[in-house]
Amino acid sequence: MNDTVVLAYSGGLDTSYCVKYLKHEKNLEVHAVLVNTGGFEEAEIEEIKSRAISLGVSKFESIDVTEEFYQKAIRYLIFGNILKNDTYPLSVSAERIFQAIAIAEYAAKINARYIAHGSTGAGNDQVRFDLAFNIICPEAEIITPIRDQQLSRSEEIEYLKYHGVEMSWEKAKYSINKGLWGTSVGGAETLTSNLTLPEKAYPSQLVKKGSETIKLTFQSGELVGIDGNAHSSVQSIQLLEKLASAYAVGRDMHVGDTIIGIKGRVGFEAAAPLVTIKAHHTLEKHVLTKWQLYWKDQLAEWYGMMMHEGQYLDPVMRDIETFLKNTQLNVTGEVEVELHPYRFVVVGITSKYDLMNSKFGDYGEMNNAWSGEDVKGFTKILANQTKIHAAINKAKL
Repeated sequence: MNDTVVLAYSGGLDTSYCVKYLKHEKNLEVHAVLVNTGGFEEAEIEEIKSRAISLGVSKFESIDVTEEFYQKAIRYLIFGNILKNDTYPLSVSAERIFQAIAIAEYAAKINARYIAHGSTGAGNDQVRFDLAFNIICPEAEIITPIRDQQLSRSEEIEYLKYHGVEMSWEKAKYSINKGLWGTSVGGAETLTSNLTLPEKAYPSQLVKKGSETIKLTFQSGELVGIDGNAHSSVQSIQLLEKLASAYAVGRDMHVGDTIIGIKGRVGFEAAAPLVTIKAHHTLEKHVLTKWQLYWKDQLAEWYGMMMHEGQYLDPVMRDIETFLKNTQLNVTGEVEVELHPYRFVVVGITSKYDLMNSKFGDYGEMNNAWSGEDVKGFTKILANQTKIHAAINKAKL
């Protein structure tokens, strides 16, 4: 193994500090690796590359895993209609895992002796990175300068200045993390239990008024078109995000339990994820059976929990994915959605697999496939167990 360290690099203060620390204090050859999960434009990547080179990295590598992120994670989050605590579409939770995996695979490929990230000791990301690193490149030693030294922001800035790095490290009032599956927003308000984020905190602002109707096309559970135009699933999500975010749809505040045992709170905007999941779920209610829906809910809850806690590489996740994929065979059709300022409405669906079929009866109106006598016999048998229990335990009723 060589004296190379692979650093999970974003271009921010923490990872910029890590570059200088690893280079000057550890005398290591630094490979800065940026992993794009759909949140960076080409111009942004070039800017981050220039910053890394100016800091003295030996090599800068940009790895785009957007399509892989969709194929191996997002589509299963859609299949499972997964919203953490019925709210959060696991935007950052899922993407961090794939960033960690890509960096670990790169480190293993070049036989690096060290691997590093800039996480602090107070959040979920440190666990997600460490888990992937330990599993994929166990021979590499993990270095975490910020966590290990418990550094403050001011200490990092002073160290960078000492090494001649004169950049504007003015802390933005709000921390933004953007990816294909949503954008997280953190600020002073999210550190409290009683305040919400102001309008200006969200990257996407309201630009459309009135309403607009769109049609989403699903094929075997995957979003494959909008308004009759076919696209890849990634392109469909990106287009839907553009359409729905113009109405400032998909904003909320997530409160949940972190992997390390403390409560956390974060704002987010996820127009495409929330519209997609709600539309997909509505379609499923029409085309899946009661027990398919029930068992999907049970397994999807576990899948989301394990994804959130960095356990994506556990083999049971592949087992759950196999189940989820199989449930989607008939989840095909169109879903009509109305977009309004700050909200959306799922109007209805059309599908050749719709089980709400008037041939068999209309709920509360007409029964075509059975008679009144059939129902009498059915309810008599259905009541049998409870009837016996009631007869034996009269005093307890």
